[in-house]
Amino acid sequence: MTEGHIQELSLETVMGDRFGRYSKSIIQERALPDIRDGLKPVQRRILFSMYKDGNTYDKAFRKSAKSVGNVMGNFHPHGDSSIYEALVRMSQDWKLRAPLVEMHGNNGSIDNDPPAAMRYTEARLSKLAGELLRDLDKDTVEMVLNFDDTEYEPTVLPAHFPNLLVNGATGISAGYATEIPPHNLGEVIDALVYLLAHPNAKLDELMQFVQGPDFPTGGIVQGIDGIRSAYETGRGRIIVRARTEIKPLKANKAQIEISEIPYEVNKAALVKKIDEIRLNKDVAGITEVRDESDRDGLSIVIELGKDANAQGILDYLFKKTDLQITYNFNMVAIHNQRPERVGLKQALQAFLDHQVEVITKRTEFDLKKAQDRQHIVSGLIKAMSILDEVIATIRASENRKDAKANLMAQYDFSEPQAEAIVTMQLYRLTNTDVTQLKAEFDELNAKIAEYNLILSEPKELRKVLRNELKAMRKEYATDRLTSIEDQVQELKIDQTVTVVDEDVMLLVSKSGYVKRSSIRSFNASGDDNGLRDDDEIVYMDRVNTLQHLFMLTDRGNVVYRPVHEIVDVRWKEAGEHLSQTITGLAPEEYVIAAKIVDDVNKLSGDWVTVTSDGLIKRTKFSDLAPKSTYRKKPTPYIKLKNEAAFVVNTVWVDDVKQANDEVILTSHQANGLRYSLDEVPTSGARTAGVKAMALADEDDWITGMMIHHQDAKQALAIISNRGAFKWMDIDEIPVTSRARKGVAIMRELKKEPHRIVKSVGLNQENPDLLTILTSTDQTIEINPADHPMGQRYSNGSFVLDAQTDGVPLDMQAKPAETESETVPTGV
Repeated sequence: MTEGHIQELSLETVMGDRFGRYSKSIIQERALPDIRDGLKPVQRRILFSMYKDGNTYDKAFRKSAKSVGNVMGNFHPHGDSSIYEALVRMSQDWKLRAPLVEMHGNNGSIDNDPPAAMRYTEARLSKLAGELLRDLDKDTVEMVLNFDDTEYEPTVLPAHFPNLLVNGATGISAGYATEIPPHNLGEVIDALVYLLAHPNAKLDELMQFVQGPDFPTGGIVQGIDGIRSAYETGRGRIIVRARTEIKPLKANKAQIEISEIPYEVNKAALVKKIDEIRLNKDVAGITEVRDESDRDGLSIVIELGKDANAQGILDYLFKKTDLQITYNFNMVAIHNQRPERVGLKQALQAFLDHQVEVITKRTEFDLKKAQDRQHIVSGLIKAMSILDEVIATIRASENRKDAKANLMAQYDFSEPQAEAIVTMQLYRLTNTDVTQLKAEFDELNAKIAEYNLILSEPKELRKVLRNELKAMRKEYATDRLTSIEDQVQELKIDQTVTVVDEDVMLLVSKSGYVKRSSIRSFNASGDDNGLRDDDEIVYMDRVNTLQHLFMLTDRGNVVYRPVHEIVDVRWKEAGEHLSQTITGLAPEEYVIAAKIVDDVNKLSGDWVTVTSDGLIKRTKFSDLAPKSTYRKKPTPYIKLKNEAAFVVNTVWVDDVKQANDEVILTSHQANGLRYSLDEVPTSGARTAGVKAMALADEDDWITGMMIHHQDAKQALAIISNRGAFKWMDIDEIPVTSRARKGVAIMRELKKEPHRIVKSVGLNQENPDLLTILTSTDQTIEINPADHPMGQRYSNGSFVLDAQTDGVPLDMQAKPAETESETVPTGV
């Protein structure tokens, strides 16, 4: 190579140029169908090669390996596996609405089983494929040289039926992808006939004929808006679901029978997925899944248990399996040698334009052939009229060439006429043959007039096209397989379907441990609840798996869990800590309240929250509804202004009963404040609230809050830092207003004054037991009923020795009825 031939090019330029060529090649020559015949190059070459070899529907089947070899050797110099795969796909009646190849042998299955090797199977063109190739020998389409310039192949087939829409297409290339669903041949032809007569037809008019996709596997399509969008822009989204039926059986049982599944869904994988749902018990009620498909058709049976929610289970399977899929139209095809996204009308019009061109070229071919034949027939008739002279001239000639020359010179015959005369057989010299020639001449005259009329009158050409389309419809149209429904059904999964309805014991601890156990395990565990000695129970009760749990922490976070999602362990085990699944919780964050609700969509009431630094707020429970991220992230219910601040207490109040409720607050420096709950405004979940109580100084903080219901006989219990306990009537504290200091609720001592560690609200008539936790990790349990009620200025009585037992850190109510009661196992 000389130096002058070396070019210096940047890598970007070279890569851009080479990739551009490569992209153009795979877009036009591999992945995308032509808008006119709906075929990719490999499919076109397979059909042409089989047609050229006479491997048609009216002949015997031939080995697929022979067809593949011919295609690969003559037209498609690529791997035989890709050619065979394309051949097999064109024979699969669950992939193509109108198969183009007939095949003997194993050509795969809807279970995605591979086909038999090409040496075992036999194939031939289907009758309908012949309509794609009809008139190919009449110069109707452009022919180009193959890869080694030894043969000619068509750039497009005459395609007398709209294959692009009837069989659809799928493919991926560089920068482009296509997804065109199959349609009903009869409907598409009806639309073509209408468009032929009404070139300015609107989309709505065409959609009166083409209702939507018609998948070979049937099923139900939902979403007329998605279909319309696809037909208008080439893009659209529809829902395709299986055809199902719920059949009742004996003993309150039922079964779901599936007779059709969505397009291109693997049946075996679908059955396996449904059976996995049964094995994993994701759905309660499925007892058996059977694939009963046979030569008579597809059939999947899902047997259900007694009293199972059949419709709920079916809705769950629609949502969680490929019994229902989303199909996205992306109608891209090669149009005018470039990829275009086309709508319904554009695809139909392109087909009609192609047919006009094919019929024009075919008519021109037939016209020339008829004119050529008429010219010869007129020569033969003329020869018969001077038969003796013609015979004498031929006998006098030296040879065939001389005879032709003499005929042309003496009687003014043309070269083709002279050729026809010298090759004429003797038996045609009868009078009968003269009559036949004249009849043929008249017939050719009529044909030539007809062809000329078609070529000169567009109306006549359209008439020919319309008649051909109607003939195609009559011969090949079939009933629609897929049903169309206007609206997409919203699937709401009934929770009773996915969760086994049962009662369990639930425990939530202050440190953040959560668990549920069977009633049997709870009854067998005695007093062992699996918690550490320094942990406390926040919530423990019998609940149902269909209920929902909300846990509120001292850092202002809400953690939500459906009861059925809480870890199921033995009662003696600790359970799962919230930090194992929830991110964003502080290391020393504690659960201070828990509430069970039946329906998260009907959260009622308010949460009243008070913080240690003297703020209070009301939050609508409905504002704390769980978000989609509830499994990993908490939801805030109050904003803490001070890093050192924490939530002292949060109490749920009923919508109906809170009208006359009052807030009772206590501070560390032994003050109590009482005012109406109406003074606390309702605000959003992420706000800090308003001032609850005027604290004495920086060393003072809120130590407790209770909500006083005026129709209830309630008391306030207090534990001091010196171990003194007192409980007193609520009325000892006068009603004032929010944000005041309040009144003293313990007598102030000059030396070692009592400071309130914690206050708890109690029922006077049936007070809960109280558990006091000390700095030495001791737990001291007291019954308030064993102590007399005190007055506001009294300091109560000592229930522990702070020197030996430790300083009190916390006090918590413990409902007496759950102390050691055995829960019945019957539900």
